[in-house]
Amino acid sequence: MIWASVIVAIILILFIVVLVTRITIHFYYHHQKDNDQMTVKLSAWFGLLRYTIDVPLISVDTDTASIHVEEKTKVGGGDLSKGKQKEKDFSPKEIWQSFQDTYELVRHVVGMHEIVRRMLARVEVKQLEWHSNIGLGDAAHTGMIVGAGWSVKGGIVGFLSNYTDFQTHPVLSITPFFQQAVSQTLIKCMFRFRIGHAMLAGIRIVKYWNGGRPKFKTRPLSVLSKEDKHESM
Repeated sequence: MIWASVIVAIILILFIVVLVTRITIHFYYHHQKDNDQMTVKLSAWFGLLRYTIDVPLISVDTDTASIHVEEKTKVGGGDLSKGKQKEKDFSPKEIWQSFQDTYELVRHVVGMHEIVRRMLARVEVKQLEWHSNIGLGDAAHTGMIVGAGWSVKGGIVGFLSNYTDFQTHPVLSITPFFQQAVSQTLIKCMFRFRIGHAMLAGIRIVKYWNGGRPKFKTRPLSVLSKEDKHESM
């Protein structure tokens, strides 16, 4: 009886620890011409738990219009080359179906907007840095695209300020190049939330689900690991 009480107490303590654990996400994205680099790092317990997703290559197949992605994942620290490597292809049909599935999910959950709004209100944005270099080779067209770029960035910052716990001063810049074609951008972002708040949002989605089983259209994406690719060659 005593051991049963001890086990229940330990399970309860672990559950509470999980609920209050904060997940910190570092997002990095750099685009320069045809080269893209995206890295997402998740950490908890002051870095004791770490998980890294690195996407060193994002390319577009001009024949099929599909997006080719090479992905590396690693649990903990160390060299990413020793982690798991995958290659993924996202066709235009699959991308469109993912949008349709998102709409299907929203359609089945009563008050989905309110659930998302409450979850975002618990998200702490600790860093936001976004720099862009833009040039179209024509002064007039470059000026127009720069103005549109500032509108997009201002809208995103306004959204984050209204819906999240925005705890940083955003660092934004757009540098125009009037005499040459330039396309470069750098985004650095860090935000944090508690696992318990994410679990609560999931519980609310289940609680307010309405309309029966959804008809999702997205099929499992074709994933070819680097090891499997070498074996098949």
